[in-house]
Amino acid sequence: MTGEKGAAALARPGVAVPGLAGAGGVLTGVAGSDAALRQVLHGLPGVDQVGAQERAAALATRSIKREAKLWALEMAVRMVDLTTLEGADTPGKVRGLCAKARQPDPADPAVPPVAAVCVYPDLVALARAELAGSPVAVASVATAFPSGRASLAVKLADVADAVGAGADEVDMVIDRGAFLAGRYAQVYEEVRAVREACGPAHLKVILETGELATLDNTARAAWLAMLAGADFIKTSTGKISPAATRPVALVMLSAARDFAEATGRRVGVKVAGGVRTAKDAIRYLVLVRETAGPEWLTPEKFRIGASSLLNDLLMQRSKQLTGAYAGPNYFTLD
Repeated sequence: MTGEKGAAALARPGVAVPGLAGAGGVLTGVAGSDAALRQVLHGLPGVDQVGAQERAAALATRSIKREAKLWALEMAVRMVDLTTLEGADTPGKVRGLCAKARQPDPADPAVPPVAAVCVYPDLVALARAELAGSPVAVASVATAFPSGRASLAVKLADVADAVGAGADEVDMVIDRGAFLAGRYAQVYEEVRAVREACGPAHLKVILETGELATLDNTARAAWLAMLAGADFIKTSTGKISPAATRPVALVMLSAARDFAEATGRRVGVKVAGGVRTAKDAIRYLVLVRETAGPEWLTPEKFRIGASSLLNDLLMQRSKQLTGAYAGPNYFTLD
């Protein structure tokens, strides 16, 4: 089955969730002041929280056919940002993670590599060397991850270290305190400055939605990040709870879709934190297809930040191919 047919098999008719369509006129002259940005962000249509939760729950009940499931499992593998962000990370752990990213199942070379390996800036050079010659990108968190509480100069130095060491992608965190206090221009300027400092590297902007309190704030933060130049918007650091949730992802995917309609620029979406099973991953793929559309159903526009997810994807893929579950010890531990 081709990827196109597999993607089509995920589609189901459904009612569009409340969106931000028709916002094409809001993009002129928004930068420069809190007042100007507030006018734009608070002028966005409000999010129907109950409707978003019900829509996400309904999509989670969708089932897909066996041949589409195999395609979805392999696509989910390709979308994984295999992540280790612990204070106890060692060079040996990163080498092992990079080997698994390149060849998730050494016994089956047909398994595709993951999208990226995500590490702290001081381990970027090591990951870059281990992944040389492979299609796997090196991603690095930066900007005083996970708090985002540092001066802009410190944040830019953090980004410079990561990019200088060879990072292909930078995952920055916004200052949630500034955002919640209404200092939108500060957040906008920080994202814009980091985007410039990234150069050719892609910028993923982490909203830390668990601290934003409402889905309206999630939509506003998503638009603010995209207006400032984000290549991806990302749910969370994975360091607080709740992290990624389907209603939050639905709102962010809707924002990315509507931003593309308004500007012609497609911004990717990344979910991170709490996505541990193949069932979870496939539910997110259905959500992507039904909310943003098939154009986002690629590793270039949708990512899943995870550590333990990959093994379950491999186990479920083996089950689809052989009819029997492989034990968890069959695959290397992350």
